[in-house]
Amino acid sequence: MAEQDIRWLQRLQNYGLALSRLTFAVELAATCPLSDLEKQGLIQAFEFTYELAWNVIKDFYQYQGEDTLQGSRDAFHTAFGRGLIENGDIWMQMIKSRQLSTQAYNLEIAEAVFNDVCQHYYPQFIQLKKALNKQAENISLLEHIERVSQVIYQRH
Repeated sequence: MAEQDIRWLQRLQNYGLALSRLTFAVELAATCPLSDLEKQGLIQAFEFTYELAWNVIKDFYQYQGEDTLQGSRDAFHTAFGRGLIENGDIWMQMIKSRQLSTQAYNLEIAEAVFNDVCQHYYPQFIQLKKALNKQAENISLLEHIERVSQVIYQRH
């Protein structure tokens, strides 16, 4: 597999790691009230997950030959248009929250971003992971079929 071919798979693995950190924070928030510092940690986990989400989407489409995606807005718009993600409006709202997250020192902004992450964004990140895992499985299956076909062809 060429370097470009596996780049999106490597990024998907990193996305999964970031998402697991966010999962821990969201699950903790569901069981008990978080301190302001813990909320800031959740927001930081959101930032990591967000950045990896749009980058794995960009890398996935680059793997498929699409090299015009420039930023998160392009990545989310393309992914929504091609059915990789659902709820395009939430992903567009997520862009605004990511920009606001740099002002997490403002408790009002931090609380709004925190609530949006827990209620709206986290489920979208989970859905994206499932969709990309399915794509990775399909690619693995196709590569396996191609290798088997080559072996059969070489024997005949």
